[in-house]
Amino acid sequence: MTSALYPLQFHPILKERIWGGKKLKTVLHKEITSTITGESWELSTVEGDVSIIANGTFQGNSLQELINNRPEDILGTKVYKRFGRQFPLLFKFIDAREDLSIQVHPNDDLAKERHNSFGKTEMWYVMQADEGARIIVGFKEESNQEAYLENLKNKSLLSILDQVTAKEGDVFFLETGTVHAIGAGILLAEIQQTSDITYRIYDFDRVDATGNTRELHVDLALDAINYEVVETQKKYKKEKNIFNDVVDCPYFTTTMLPLQGTLEINKTSESFTVYMCVEGYFEIEYDNQKYQYKKGDTILLPAALYAFKISGNASILEIYIS
Repeated sequence: MTSALYPLQFHPILKERIWGGKKLKTVLHKEITSTITGESWELSTVEGDVSIIANGTFQGNSLQELINNRPEDILGTKVYKRFGRQFPLLFKFIDAREDLSIQVHPNDDLAKERHNSFGKTEMWYVMQADEGARIIVGFKEESNQEAYLENLKNKSLLSILDQVTAKEGDVFFLETGTVHAIGAGILLAEIQQTSDITYRIYDFDRVDATGNTRELHVDLALDAINYEVVETQKKYKKEKNIFNDVVDCPYFTTTMLPLQGTLEINKTSESFTVYMCVEGYFEIEYDNQKYQYKKGDTILLPAALYAFKISGNASILEIYIS
């Protein structure tokens, strides 16, 4: 694989969920046929769900194949040194027609010990929210295992959890250990560590089409939960044609670009860059070629692509590892 690299897009990996809906089709124009599609995995190397390239010379190859053959060109020198040939992030769009389960994710140490996996630090960007839709994030007041278990047993867990009304453009940053749930009526973009480890602690007693409840992980969650009060909502600027800081953590950096017009982009070759288009249209010009994108598109810019033009009228999440 010595062909020239270019901006890469991937076939979405669509996931039906008991709480899923139709917004991935009606709002983001994903080719779904189900009325309960909850997730579109845009960029993944999770085992069993590895993204396949949808455009250009490498069409039909998996992202992992490309990384294995050209790790520094794809990941970047700094990322390759830190993670080897592992792609460290997972990108999704999520449509919650109903509330997701209340859940928590373990940190790196716990996930490594129990599952030989990364932990799952993540962030959400709300793309659309029905009126009154809310997100469950953390405890209202400092709690402990005893109080948590008592409320869980009495089905009053929601009474001790913080619930925040969500609107378009809101950002929530969830460190591992934060009890959380996406509420009904929300469509969002999710950026997270490459991990599919979730401890489900309460599922509103719902059953699937065959009358079965979903598995809970109450015991596993006990040591994973952060019982302190956490500040999850992130405020950020929205200056036009500027990469405005949104989240900067050890696992990823996210900025928001409200694009109007044309920008010359110059980067280092230390990290790959991902663009998630959350509104509008734009194009990338690289090596005398133009690539068009729209709301709902996710683009991987290999680290070897460090100078290009971007133009259009769009809101773009930019993600890289610093």
